[in-house]
Amino acid sequence: MTTYRVVQAAKRGKLELAERPLVEPDPLHVRIRVEACGVCHSDVLAVEGLLPGAEFPRIPGHEAIGRIDALGAGVLDWRVGERVGVGYKAGHCGRCEPCRRGQFVYCLRQHVTGTTNDGGYAEVMYAAVSGLSAVPDELTSLEAAPLLCAGLTTFNALRNAGARPGELVAVQGVGGLGHLAVQFARRMGFRVVAIARGESKRELALRLGAHHYVDSEATDPAKALQEMGGATLILATASSSKSQSGLLAGLRPAGKLVSVGVDDGALEIRGADLVLAGRSVAGSVTGSAQDAEDAMSFSVLQNIRSVNEIIPLEEAAAGYARMMSGAARIRVVLNIGSS
Repeated sequence: MTTYRVVQAAKRGKLELAERPLVEPDPLHVRIRVEACGVCHSDVLAVEGLLPGAEFPRIPGHEAIGRIDALGAGVLDWRVGERVGVGYKAGHCGRCEPCRRGQFVYCLRQHVTGTTNDGGYAEVMYAAVSGLSAVPDELTSLEAAPLLCAGLTTFNALRNAGARPGELVAVQGVGGLGHLAVQFARRMGFRVVAIARGESKRELALRLGAHHYVDSEATDPAKALQEMGGATLILATASSSKSQSGLLAGLRPAGKLVSVGVDDGALEIRGADLVLAGRSVAGSVTGSAQDAEDAMSFSVLQNIRSVNEIIPLEEAAAGYARMMSGAARIRVVLNIGSS
């Protein structure tokens, strides 16, 4: 095998099947035979070239699972044949100030998998060892892939927000991130409220573990939360700043709104809702390679799984379009190799 197949963004907005030459990995990097890769909304950064200095062609995909088949010079702690995952953060430098403080996700020299570095819409990918996560044997590659971004993002946000077991925690959105957040919140011991538009998500939300469901089209979510005593934490997963803006009033005093869903809009907050009850607003961004291992381990312990649509690599463009349209139920995952 001297080449491998990829689905790349050849130019803004255009995904196409192509071939790349197989090469040896750089020092402190590994070569991975990809088995599965999740299709995430953040892939739009690569497909549309939304980051400064975007380059084409670029291979999207930052929920990649596969097996190491070659080691670059200086790789000591990983072995050929080991199954690994590569998430959104492509590995930290270890030298900048955030790294020296242990804040690896904020590394100033960190590349982004599938956006500034080629990602997992491919039979083969290359990754820095500092960005690798070991995958538990109990998870198939198709099960593990969405946990590297959608799972990690919601797991980290929930466990670091300060809410205690038994307290009321609301998850806004029951989509790609939210359907995992509901499961994590329930297994962490919270009293869980799922918030989504319309009645179509009610059955799914309750089946995933929500104790209560709020239809945001039929009632004001903030008012509904206050009628339950107010939420200690609201995790906003929907990529809609407008829908997030009205949630703050649903918090109890000293409660926290944590946003992980991002769009280009502004989050509008009434000063009185923020100040008079001592509430706060925060953001949370994915996590480190070790955090990803924690998310996968917790998922194994608590039997948490993503709801996936499985498609082959050659249908990646159609899968991406289905995800962007909101028609996917719920995560699209590329089945690329033996998983």
